[in-house]
Amino acid sequence: MPRDIKALLAVLGSCVAIFWPGALTFGFPGVMASVWQEMFSVGRAATGLTIFFMLAAVGTFMFLVGRWQERWGLRSMMVIGVILTAIASLIVSKATSIHTVYAWAFLNGMASCFVYVPSLTLVQWCYPQKRGLVSGTVSMVFGLAAAIMSPLFAKMLSALGYEAMNLALALLTLSIGLAGAYFARAPHAWESAATARRAGGVATTKPTDRIITSAKSLTVKESLHTRSFWLLWITWTFAGAAGVSMTLLATGYGLFLGFSLPSAILILTAFNLTNGISRLISGILSDRFGRNQIMSLAFLAAGVAYFALPWVERLEACVLLAGVVGFSFGTLFSVSAPLVADCFGLEHFGAIFGLTFAAYGFVAGPLGPTLSGYLLDVTGDNFLLVFVYLGIFCLLAGLCIRQVVSLQRT
Repeated sequence: MPRDIKALLAVLGSCVAIFWPGALTFGFPGVMASVWQEMFSVGRAATGLTIFFMLAAVGTFMFLVGRWQERWGLRSMMVIGVILTAIASLIVSKATSIHTVYAWAFLNGMASCFVYVPSLTLVQWCYPQKRGLVSGTVSMVFGLAAAIMSPLFAKMLSALGYEAMNLALALLTLSIGLAGAYFARAPHAWESAATARRAGGVATTKPTDRIITSAKSLTVKESLHTRSFWLLWITWTFAGAAGVSMTLLATGYGLFLGFSLPSAILILTAFNLTNGISRLISGILSDRFGRNQIMSLAFLAAGVAYFALPWVERLEACVLLAGVVGFSFGTLFSVSAPLVADCFGLEHFGAIFGLTFAAYGFVAGPLGPTLSGYLLDVTGDNFLLVFVYLGIFCLLAGLCIRQVVSLQRT
């Protein structure tokens, strides 16, 4: 099969494999939060912990998967991720308490790492000169899946009931995800480099692979000693906390304003829609105008949107402002990946990206959904306080990302 066709199929396969993990990560908790509160008689803080457990798993396994894929291969990691995602849906279908939901959240977060990191790694090795475009495409599907599925989750719940809906999701995840992973085959350059790493030697390259293997790369240890790594880490903390909080706040804020559940879900849908679309748009723009500039502008816009949200009451305005936050969140995901490659090279991309992502997993969860849920509970739904501090997070992230320096500029 021609090289170009293999590369295209690898990108398409990665997109198909990441669809259901994305839908369940960004859409399912927001739609189900009010349902879980009623099922298990818990408050917003308890459902906010769902995101905490999901992100804790992400923080733990993103780095580990980045390491494991160098030894066991990209496609095998993706297959494991798809299977784990389906198992998580089976577990939550039998939930009898909020603690079972936490188990689902942790397993689902772990599973998403097994698909997301290999997918980003694979497509950038397939198209090293268009890293923003291809990583943005994969990230777009990861985020856009929730925009597509969030309204459908509500309809499936109404039509099938809680248990049957989750069983159906497990089956869809398994069948579609494995089909995508089948086509996600690593290019020769990756296989050669991986073989050389395991043998402790030097990769043999084809002429078409030299753009990748000749590029300067830092080891994980070397990356940890750079200022740019820690600025990226802080950016993921603040921008990640502000962005992921909207997955739970959107529907709740709509209900607080007196909208019906379908109308409130429109706010979440707008967030997820721009969260998905922006990943492709921002990825393409970052290839042309620079990663730092695109990210800082997106974070600034999100900060302004959060400051404005407490003062609007019309559904259309809420939808628009949530969409701006979603655009920023999608930009964080899509542009961070090629920026990490710009800063530290592709050789150890998975492990280094996993470490920067750990900030999102371990710190963004407590600072974002958990703290915001707690504040809403103790203040009687004071969304003004929550939106203001999340807006400040966005502005701080915008300042940090502008100071990150890539290898090309050192």
